[in-house]
Amino acid sequence: MYNVVIIGSGCAGLTAAIYAARANLTPLVIDGHEPGGQLSLTTHVENFPGFPDGIMGPELIENMRKQAAKFGTEFKAGVLTDVDLTQRPFKIVAGNETYETKALIIAAGASARLIGLPNERELIGHGVSTCATCDGYFFRGRPIGVVGGGDSAMEEANFLSRYASKVHLIHRRNEFRASKIMIDRARANEKIEFVTPAVVDEIVAKDGSVEGVRLRNPESNETTEIAVHGLFVAIGHDPNTKVLKGKLEMDANGYLIAKHGSLTKIPGVFIAGDVQDHRYRQAITAAGSGCMAAIDAEKFLEGHTE
Repeated sequence: MYNVVIIGSGCAGLTAAIYAARANLTPLVIDGHEPGGQLSLTTHVENFPGFPDGIMGPELIENMRKQAAKFGTEFKAGVLTDVDLTQRPFKIVAGNETYETKALIIAAGASARLIGLPNERELIGHGVSTCATCDGYFFRGRPIGVVGGGDSAMEEANFLSRYASKVHLIHRRNEFRASKIMIDRARANEKIEFVTPAVVDEIVAKDGSVEGVRLRNPESNETTEIAVHGLFVAIGHDPNTKVLKGKLEMDANGYLIAKHGSLTKIPGVFIAGDVQDHRYRQAITAAGSGCMAAIDAEKFLEGHTE
């Protein structure tokens, strides 16, 4: 029996663990399918407060993990496979283990959708990115590509045009899912070139860094290659909430919905990080919401001592 179980070991989950552990709640963190969250796939983080020279993403996560362990957090490897939220204590199934907890913090995160190319994942942080706000600054004065056709792709292309010498907006169709206002804004930007219809067949890399992309026209099968130093994949995120479907309130895209702050409609269940945030998706906002969830859980347990 645990006072608090935290699902997820990214920024939100580890910050929640630090706060819960310092409140003498001896929390358990279940790592999840992507231990360390999206920061574990990031190289240089320059926008997390307190690190004027930046810090490597995996190092930042490891420091948070050590800090949580120092105050008494227990860690278990495993992926959430089932959960019973119908009564307290809640039952959590991860791997071959079943845990009981008086309070639950869900910080399972969201996974960026990738194109699915062989070297794509290994090039994340070396030219491939899923976050313009995080990595745009690294491509000052260089040509880059953005893959996607929705509002987020248009928004990222516009944002990246502040830094890049040119932005190639690559989409598999001539039509876009994006709203007209976002498309018009991108078309009016002199730095953005629409490349349609085109799919990325290959990311061209040399010495572990992106140098270009090989594109294929899906209508004619004609192939071309363009030089880019960065490729931003903006085809959406999937919150890691499939196991929770029908058990907690979520929006049409699967993001969990808070009743107030980190509180859900089920007393004793709290949510934090990208699992409930489809707008900001930053390390600092995830950490802040993890803090909120831990404080809310502590207050809840003070009033429910049974």
